[in-house]
Amino acid sequence: MNKFYITSSILYASQRPHIGNVYEIIMCDAIARFRRLIGQEVHFLTGTDEHGQKVEDNATAKGVSPQAYVDEIVADMRGIWELLGISYDDFIRTTEPRHKDSVQKIFARLLAQDDIYKGEYSGPYCTPCESFFTDSQLKDGNCPDCGREVKTVNETAYFFRMSKYADRLIQHFNDNPEWLQPESRRNEMMNNFLLPGLQDLCVSRSTIKWGIGVPSDPESVVYVWIDALSNYITALGYDPTLAEQPELFQNFWPADVHMIGKDIVRFHSIYWPIFLMALDVPLPKKIFGHPWFLFNDSKLSKSTGNVLYTHDLVEHFGVDGTRHAVLAEMHYANDSNLSIKSVAGRYNLDLANNLGNLVSRTSAMTAKYFEGSVPAAGEATELDKELAEFALSAVAATRTAVEEYSIADALAETFALLRRANKYIDETEPWNLAKEGDTARLGTVIYNLLECIRIGAVVLQAFIPTSATEILDRLGCTPLERTWESIQGFGGLAVGRAVTQGTPLFARIDEEKLPQPAEKTAPSPVGAGSTRPPANNVDTTEPTHEIDITAFAAVDLRCALVLECEPVPKSDKLLKLQVDLGGEVRQVVSGIAEFYAPADLVGKKVILVANLKPAKIRGVESRGMILAADGVEGVSVVFLDDSVPAGEKVR
Repeated sequence: MNKFYITSSILYASQRPHIGNVYEIIMCDAIARFRRLIGQEVHFLTGTDEHGQKVEDNATAKGVSPQAYVDEIVADMRGIWELLGISYDDFIRTTEPRHKDSVQKIFARLLAQDDIYKGEYSGPYCTPCESFFTDSQLKDGNCPDCGREVKTVNETAYFFRMSKYADRLIQHFNDNPEWLQPESRRNEMMNNFLLPGLQDLCVSRSTIKWGIGVPSDPESVVYVWIDALSNYITALGYDPTLAEQPELFQNFWPADVHMIGKDIVRFHSIYWPIFLMALDVPLPKKIFGHPWFLFNDSKLSKSTGNVLYTHDLVEHFGVDGTRHAVLAEMHYANDSNLSIKSVAGRYNLDLANNLGNLVSRTSAMTAKYFEGSVPAAGEATELDKELAEFALSAVAATRTAVEEYSIADALAETFALLRRANKYIDETEPWNLAKEGDTARLGTVIYNLLECIRIGAVVLQAFIPTSATEILDRLGCTPLERTWESIQGFGGLAVGRAVTQGTPLFARIDEEKLPQPAEKTAPSPVGAGSTRPPANNVDTTEPTHEIDITAFAAVDLRCALVLECEPVPKSDKLLKLQVDLGGEVRQVVSGIAEFYAPADLVGKKVILVANLKPAKIRGVESRGMILAADGVEGVSVVFLDDSVPAGEKVR
């Protein structure tokens, strides 16, 4: 079936979401748009979780009903989604009748088949997380998830028999090792929760009233686990009392992926599949627990004021600038720092300097040399063929990265193509071809540049849709020339089409005029295992201390010839290089993938710190560090002249 069902987690309607919450929605939207681009029928679900004690408490403090409170929060959230151009197909609210009715039927069925039983609960409870814990799960007497103080709760409650399905779930984990990704999340769930043994789960509350009532017990409400988690099937019309489910459910369930934050992996990869097993409903095909954005190495948090909001970023960088920054800055598995300054660096580096500059230069040359029309391409040289191959390779690699949910890597592939096209301008020097009157060769060069822009823009429709559409409009592309099929070969842009220039797509941002964070994070060196400062974040502080010549001489700097280079799998930052040190070949991992494509490095001579202690980066051994500098346009590797022999000492 050529269908794809993607869900975001439903955000808790207790407060306005910050950019860390919104990132997930942008990521899901990019995936959904990409899947539509490659020809799949997509169903993209998002929504809000609106019940619970925090909502009840916040509404009381504000002097309004819980329903009025969540209505205001949800309206704000939907406004943010609209601002960002989120292309969801359905937005479910857990206060909707369609959801309430289905949840009550689910609870009644689980109770009737003795998966749920009534008992007494007494133990630690965290109000902000709305979670019950055992004493052994507490960390220093506090909530293990948020670190806040817990309180002891005593109440009558209903419990789900988790142990009844635990062995079956363990078997599912073992039979499907990539079902929960990244791998670190899978290991955590197995080792910390499943293998030690599951305790029965409290699935109702009797001390709060704002929730879906238990059908057979008016004093109790269904707790968040069954209530919120069930949205993924209630939105498709699931009804446990029906012998045959509605067409929407039959078409799209099981979900292809639940995209969630790493803090709620346990609920989605343990509680949710066990509920589905009890209902005899197939499990989702994949669960992906993405990492968090940090600010100055701390989790984004409204309570501490350590937070960035969507509107603030859009005000400075526009919608596409914001979308691109959060997608490009988030790692596959590890938390990433985000700040106004890092977003500005990403914006200037990728959008203003790379994409915007390429479009501006090429459209201007098209106007100057060919009266604003797409010229015909002549016979291709080896350089032209290499460019075309690079473009098609980038398209294929982008698809692979998206399908592996490595979105930053997908963007890196596309922007590597744009960098390659910019380099192609310098290699071919169109201005000199024009002076020499070589119109045929000049036409080939301009056509190839316009085609690279078209290919990049077709892919970018999934990530920065407004800007990508504007670029394709300027190229005069037909609907067919905007499709995925049209970029499976090089040369799909029709000759003779009018190309318009327009205003600059992305004006470079003056970082000095942006609001600055209260603290400055210390920059890290570029190289083996390091995390470089954000692009454009140039550190101008003085060295902390002076060293003498003896200390400097202890660093063994050598000329190294790059023999091979390839991306490190599932990393948007790292390249793996094989370098020749004059007869000795070494493997080095370097965090320069955002700024150099492998083809840019092979055959070049670089400076290597040859006596650096070996390290393993993302499981890949690295023996050395390549020297590079941070500049206003990003990282620049220090290259040596070809006349310097490989292995020669650098003094």
